[in-house]
Amino acid sequence: MKQKNLWHESSKENIGFEPLKDSVVSDLAIIGGGYTGCSAALATAKKGLSVALIDQKIGYGGSGRNVGLVNAGLWLHPKKVEKILGLEAGVKLNNALANAPDLVFGLINENEINCSANRSGTLHCAHSQKGLVDIELRFKQLSERGAELELLDRNETQQRTGSSSFFSSLLNKKAGTINPLDYCQGLARAAHSQGASIYESTLATKVQSSNNHWMVETSQGSIKAKMLLIATNAYQQPITGIKSSEYTSVQYFQVATEPLPEEISKMILPNGEGCWDTASVMSSFRLDESNRFIIGGVGNLDHIASKIHTKWAKRKMGSLFPILKNIPIKYSWHGRIAMTNSHIPKIVKLGDNAYSIYGYSGRGIGPGTYFGKAVAECLLNNDEDYLPVSPVNHNQELFRSIKSKAFELGATARHLL
Repeated sequence: MKQKNLWHESSKENIGFEPLKDSVVSDLAIIGGGYTGCSAALATAKKGLSVALIDQKIGYGGSGRNVGLVNAGLWLHPKKVEKILGLEAGVKLNNALANAPDLVFGLINENEINCSANRSGTLHCAHSQKGLVDIELRFKQLSERGAELELLDRNETQQRTGSSSFFSSLLNKKAGTINPLDYCQGLARAAHSQGASIYESTLATKVQSSNNHWMVETSQGSIKAKMLLIATNAYQQPITGIKSSEYTSVQYFQVATEPLPEEISKMILPNGEGCWDTASVMSSFRLDESNRFIIGGVGNLDHIASKIHTKWAKRKMGSLFPILKNIPIKYSWHGRIAMTNSHIPKIVKLGDNAYSIYGYSGRGIGPGTYFGKAVAECLLNNDEDYLPVSPVNHNQELFRSIKSKAFELGATARHLL
């Protein structure tokens, strides 16, 4: 099956930007036009400072390839975050990301971003008895920390999803779904309207620090800036002068149908929530605004096992919703996730007034937006207390290639069953 990205096909916010062809001077240079970079650009430009952002294309990476779930927090249980970072730092990060959906949907409303935003909530679905235990533990820990969640039993979950496959689910009504590419492009449009300079078809080739400034060289131009942010997450290309980010690359794919007939779509997710399950090789599913059914899982569609992944997705659709058994797949695409050992994003300090942010580990929309805004506030105020996690000078991730291959092998084995 030839890959075709639904978000590209249905985008409403794609305005496009010209390449950088000159030498420009700016307060902040940003390499990376995903959620983090565009959020930082918007926050900085709104304060009246100049911004120059470059990328191959806005939303080129994971921001234009994910399923579009706007969730609170990280994949980890909040108590685990506090154990890894320490209580004070863990509480700070948990509290910040608990409110990430408010930030995302607030920016959508404030900037009139046309991204099919639907704040009907998300459902974390228990696929097994073990998954049920996990859901109940998450509910306990999150509720103790002030989260407003609902723990649904099997019958309530079936009513919400339209599927009898799940033992329970955790409903977060503050969360929701979006067209993830349109959201990213809308952030870029909003930043541009505030004065930010944005350049597409422009990749950084060299970065160096000189005389209290950062120089970013590209194939056709350059940026001289007081401050620097690298926000490429899982899509960083080699840049002379900068040590590459260390993370495990994990592939995640999606497939989607044509718009479903009303007599079918009304039986699936009637309230419009986005869903993901508790399986170790997880899957996610939702409807878009045109009632296309979208389902995804770990796997690389450029890999020899691509047909195994897409055939699994078709079987999974029919298993969850027998009424979809004979519905054909119209779209398929995939993207990369930057996974860290701790599953916690990293902020690496590159030098004075310069940071690299990556490692959202598959939870990028809310955290990416928040981290971008936070690093902008940090740079503008010269105060690292604004950062949601403490920066480090270097982050080492061992056995990255081995772990990446293990994820793909594990997903392939699972999808053969």
